[in-house]
Amino acid sequence: MIVPSIVALAVLARTASAAIASTFTAPAPAPTSESPFYVGAANSTITNTPVVNGKVFDRFIQIWLENTDFATAASNPVFKSLAQQGITLTGYYGVTHPSEPNYLASVGGDFFGLAADALEYIPTNMSTIVDLLDQKNISWATYQENMPTDGFEGYNFTNSDNYTYYVRKHNPLVIYESVANISTRSARIRNFNDFAVDLGNNSLSQWIFITPNLRDDAHDTNVAYAASWLTYWLLPLLQDSRFNNDRTLILLTFDENETYTIGNNVFSLLLGGVLPDGQKNTTDSTFYTHYSTITGISVTLGRQDTNKTMFSTSLLRPHYIRTTTSRLPLFFPSSTSLGPIPGALNPDYYVPYLAPTNGTGGGSGPTFVAANVNMSLNSATAPAPINITTAATTSSAAGLTSNAGGMLAAIAAVAAAAMLF
Repeated sequence: MIVPSIVALAVLARTASAAIASTFTAPAPAPTSESPFYVGAANSTITNTPVVNGKVFDRFIQIWLENTDFATAASNPVFKSLAQQGITLTGYYGVTHPSEPNYLASVGGDFFGLAADALEYIPTNMSTIVDLLDQKNISWATYQENMPTDGFEGYNFTNSDNYTYYVRKHNPLVIYESVANISTRSARIRNFNDFAVDLGNNSLSQWIFITPNLRDDAHDTNVAYAASWLTYWLLPLLQDSRFNNDRTLILLTFDENETYTIGNNVFSLLLGGVLPDGQKNTTDSTFYTHYSTITGISVTLGRQDTNKTMFSTSLLRPHYIRTTTSRLPLFFPSSTSLGPIPGALNPDYYVPYLAPTNGTGGGSGPTFVAANVNMSLNSATAPAPINITTAATTSSAAGLTSNAGGMLAAIAAVAAAAMLF
């Protein structure tokens, strides 16, 4: 659990690190170029399945930035200019603090009580968005700036200039062993040299998750620095049909806001060639969260992607029909104000991974269940939460810890409306 003193220290550390690099320097002539700065050599181009035609769009690209209040991003000239090209999602919320649980939620439909940026390995039978995409034969990839090798599982990586640009906590799929432990899947966790090659060969996947490095995403710098990176990297790609065509939807968002004492509202934009001209330079006040990006594939994870009480609709619904809400909740404004959130990754309030909830998501399809899932343990049969931190030496705590990997998790699930696939 994060305490205020730790939060204060984190802010001070972030402020100090921001002073290290105040001016953005382009790592390559263009985002389509390879660079030694990116460290890892490009692999051969990935092979994708044939394009699965969506109801409205065929490619969905997420680009995640870091730790910025809505108003701070919205007032930046580059973000203002981008907003004129897309739809500003004024009701989009991160689901908790700090960073890592937000990333986990975006691909796994839950953050399992995690309240820290820790080295975690989520068990093999825990499903993710990858399972839903693979079920539909939809190609996918994630691109991580400064990751040294494809599928790299290390906690971080420091470049030859002694700066740590890459961190595992911002690479959500590698934290799930159901992805990282399968070679054909881990090969799709790629770096920016791979991106340049894949783009050059016109072989980008249909579902893409992009994480800039710790400076470019504003984590160790500020929103102006991130805006300079976007000017270098994203703006040219918006004009490149290999990246952005008339069947492409792009989400530019932040993992969480900077100020933990206010609602976790994050500046988010929908961009891309699929947007009709009439929708550009508009706003959408619908309540969305990071879970909203999962709810639309016609198979569900059985977690927060089917929980209709979480929010009203899927971000990926067709035609961008407005569902305006007059009052938005302060969605997980701070871990400290909520009290303990039970989960398999919360040592102070531990519960095992539970079986998935049998429900329907945005596409009204069935719940995905991995072949080795123990379906007998659910919210009704699970033991009461315990404090592993204080009971770590007891046999009962050790037994629960060792058995945790044998069960697929779930904690109710997400919203209505449809995506694409």
